[in-house]
Amino acid sequence: MEAAIRALAEPRRRRILELVRNEELTAGEIASEFDVTRPAVSQHLAVLKDAGLLEERRLGTKRLYRARREGLVDVRLFIEGFWDDGLERLRLAAELEEGRRHSGRSSA
Repeated sequence: MEAAIRALAEPRRRRILELVRNEELTAGEIASEFDVTRPAVSQHLAVLKDAGLLEERRLGTKRLYRARREGLVDVRLFIEGFWDDGLERLRLAAELEEGRRHSGRSSA
């Protein structure tokens, strides 16, 4: 999970994942979306691949990239843990408020 989080910390890498979320793209197609050198994009692709967030497929001399959703599972579970806790606290606060309203009505 640490490698995935480090990879996601860089905005260009997040953009690369958005580009290949639903389709395979070549390294050249990905690089054309950025104002950095192709070697720089290749480094970003390598980091994403090493973190398990990208899969690479060779087709002749081309390399095609696609996002690996499975690579985000641990990150997603970690984040959802915070969300679930927040929803539980919201539910408890709503129940407490509801209880206060009912006790206020019965004494009136």
